[in-house]
Amino acid sequence: MCMRRLQLSSWFLMQFLRILWPILLGTLFTTVQGARRNAKRQTNLSQFVSTSGSQFIVNGSEFKFVGANAPWLPTLITKDDIKNTLCNMSDAGIKVVRTWGFNDVTEIPENKNQTWFQLINKDGTVTINNGTNGLQKLDFVLEAAHECNILVIISLTNNWNPIANSSTNNTRPRNTLSNDFGGMDTYTRQFGGSMHDEFYTNATLLAAFQNYTTQIVTRYVNNPTVFSWEIANDPRCNSSVEASPSCTAQTVTQWHSTIAQHIKSIDPNHIVSSGNQGFFCIGCPKLFPLRPPPPAPQVSAAPGLRRATKPQFLTKRKLMMRREERRRMNRALSGGDVSGVRVRGRWVASRTRRQEENEAGSAFDGSAGVDTEDILNIPEIGYSTFQFFPDQNTYIQGPADSGLSSFQNVLQEGLDWIQLQGELSSTFGKPVALTAFGLVSQQHAPDFVPFNTTVAPFAANSQGTSNTTTSSQTSNSTFGVTSAQRTQAYSAWLDAGITSGLAGIMQYQWGVSNVTAAAGTSFSPDEDSTSASPDETGTSSSPDDGYSIIDSNTEDTESIISAASLQIAADT
Repeated sequence: MCMRRLQLSSWFLMQFLRILWPILLGTLFTTVQGARRNAKRQTNLSQFVSTSGSQFIVNGSEFKFVGANAPWLPTLITKDDIKNTLCNMSDAGIKVVRTWGFNDVTEIPENKNQTWFQLINKDGTVTINNGTNGLQKLDFVLEAAHECNILVIISLTNNWNPIANSSTNNTRPRNTLSNDFGGMDTYTRQFGGSMHDEFYTNATLLAAFQNYTTQIVTRYVNNPTVFSWEIANDPRCNSSVEASPSCTAQTVTQWHSTIAQHIKSIDPNHIVSSGNQGFFCIGCPKLFPLRPPPPAPQVSAAPGLRRATKPQFLTKRKLMMRREERRRMNRALSGGDVSGVRVRGRWVASRTRRQEENEAGSAFDGSAGVDTEDILNIPEIGYSTFQFFPDQNTYIQGPADSGLSSFQNVLQEGLDWIQLQGELSSTFGKPVALTAFGLVSQQHAPDFVPFNTTVAPFAANSQGTSNTTTSSQTSNSTFGVTSAQRTQAYSAWLDAGITSGLAGIMQYQWGVSNVTAAAGTSFSPDEDSTSASPDETGTSSSPDDGYSIIDSNTEDTESIISAASLQIAADT
């Protein structure tokens, strides 16, 4: 009897194990596989910046930032100055710095302290400088940026490179101005071209630029400190060299596509951006028709409610409606109206000039040869860029609002431009970043040099060659806003960028003082320094083209940048 019970118990145990054993194994296998997948997912979190919809992603988390421009950063004389500058920027809340990854010369500088990256010869040959005053400087910028917890946007060329003529008596050392690092027009001149847009279409020029791009991109392909590759600063049809009549927005867009594809073919790790000003081309034919991103799952609209419309390119009708709504709101707030105002010293006719009011304007009609929407829709372009320099460009066409002061109109122009650009994020499903904004104050007016010239129009001397950082020069001009107004504008534009959903906002440009000087460089000794030769050092300040933050209001400017950095980080 006991034996039979034992046999039955064994039989039931065997049946139990036969049924449950596969289940137990399956559960164990699933658990192990899940653990492996999770471990793989964690180890595969890219240390490189990527994008997800309207967001930048760093180490698996959303990344929004406030940053600053420092084109001169690789030209600082010592490694200590480079590192101290970057760490001070980090302490102020700067998360990303934008700098020039190019420094083209047509002859090798005799001064060993002058930085240069590429020699472009008249015979079509080029030489890359891998020395201590060459790309090793850019190497250390990235090394120091990593130590200071900063990411770096590297711009590969510049639209602007005017040549000073004898009548200007330009005494500035090379690299003092951000437009004096070479760029597109250096290639064009050295390769025998006569039109600016040959840089976009001439096979020889394209090959030369792609060669330099390859040198830089492959050098840092595995470096996660590089935030992104910027194809060019402010690319457009017109520049210091005349554009041909055949240059259109499609010309510039196609060039972007060619270069972006080239970069991604040799560097799958980093995202690519344009660097353009953000101009539109309303009604222009598109090389890359809009294909909106897949919509997020949502419930059906309630009866009587309209469904959300599909994203569309900006139209003139929509633009005119935005302008009229803004004027209506401003008139309601002001409670009055007058026939005309003066903005930046220019007479602006009253709102009765319907023809001017109905024009799209140079920022929207494609006249600059830029279609930011078409460029953004290029598959290899990772995010949208735009800039705001109201002292040099007109962004919102039409008469100034008579209900606002001159400064208030400039302030409002910035708010409208930022809001409009921010809307591109939902239309194209990509992040949007304001990569450069600046406003000239009266204190900096003597040093102000527009990007397409070498002349400071408001300098005290007749040649317009001011070259001081906190200029002691004076002139009769009242050009520019007050320092307090500039601080107010920066604060408002930073706040607008955050509320408009921008993923990044960058001030132009940062400034430093008490850094090592070397005569004959853009960090020449200050006036109170005793240095007199290239081998002697004193102290200097960073170059100023009218936008440096170094002035009597520096602390206020740094404070609003720091506050904005905290605010945008809290928004993630």
